[in-house]
Amino acid sequence: MSKKNSPPVKVALITGASRRIGAEIACELHAKGMNVILHYRTSQANAKELCATLNQKRSASAATLAADLSIFDNLSLLIQRAVEIWGRLDALVNNASVFYKTDIGDVGEADWGKLMDINLKAPFFLAQAAFPHLSKQQGCIVNIIDIHAERPMREYPIYCISKAGLQMLTKTLARELGPQVRVNAVSPGQMLWPEGENTLSDEIKQKIVDHIVLKRQGHPLDVAKAVSFLILDADYVTGQDLAVDGGRLLYG
Repeated sequence: MSKKNSPPVKVALITGASRRIGAEIACELHAKGMNVILHYRTSQANAKELCATLNQKRSASAATLAADLSIFDNLSLLIQRAVEIWGRLDALVNNASVFYKTDIGDVGEADWGKLMDINLKAPFFLAQAAFPHLSKQQGCIVNIIDIHAERPMREYPIYCISKAGLQMLTKTLARELGPQVRVNAVSPGQMLWPEGENTLSDEIKQKIVDHIVLKRQGHPLDVAKAVSFLILDADYVTGQDLAVDGGRLLYG
């Protein structure tokens, strides 16, 4: 088939795509033939490096956009700038997230605001801004949640609440935006160990693995493959939250 008659390349915007799970999602969607827009907030070097790598594999197939998703006006602007790059948007992956402890008794309003703004408020308003563009392509949204949306984790109450809200947001948007736009979610289990102040001891890590049916930690690629499936191969699936956790939710 000639290039002239080839279908247009689909475009995905992935928030928090400079590293970790977001970067893996971007790489997988790119490998499946999509053009990708890598959103980042502060990790410019990582985002630019990944973008250059993807563009070496396929010319003019990746781009970067910076935005602080806690600033409301940035949300619609990010979607606008994303659409301007290739003139279309087929998929929005709400991956960007904030994760840190909020011990009851020491929680302040700023903690609530920070976690809710990035983990719940931003996905909603990004989806709202993206809807007119996604609907033109019969596109989709995939939210990256967490198995702890269903099973609360000690010392992380606001984080878990925000992710539980994102789970309901997925179902609500699926109802509101259908039939033009499908909305689904992926809830990762143990993929990567926390960094910084959330670092876990080897004993705790082993205890977590012991409570996974498959007895091993997952890999970001496991999440990326699930996202790719929901975007490219699940035309009759909407309103679903796919747990990619090796069976961890099966433990009591």
